[in-house]
Amino acid sequence: MTLNFVNPSRNYDQKRRLICFVGHDGMTEVPFMLEVTALPSMTPQASTSEEDLLSAFDKARGTIEAVARESYSHRRQREYVLTARDFR
Repeated sequence: MTLNFVNPSRNYDQKRRLICFVGHDGMTEVPFMLEVTALPSMTPQASTSEEDLLSAFDKARGTIEAVARESYSHRRQREYVLTARDFR
């Protein structure tokens, strides 16, 4: 099956400084987390407010989902944490 992102919801985990979102492989949910330190490489104007971080995520969603698919294709894991290193 292919990884799809049919649910556009995402949320910010302030304590862990991650943006959480979910992909789907058929009926299986695949949790992803994006370290907010990865956002400046995609959207340099991103600030640290929750609203701005989520907005930056939305603007870079296509790139983020492509990197998530690539990460998923290499190895199946329980969850995935994407970092700035994944976007080089």
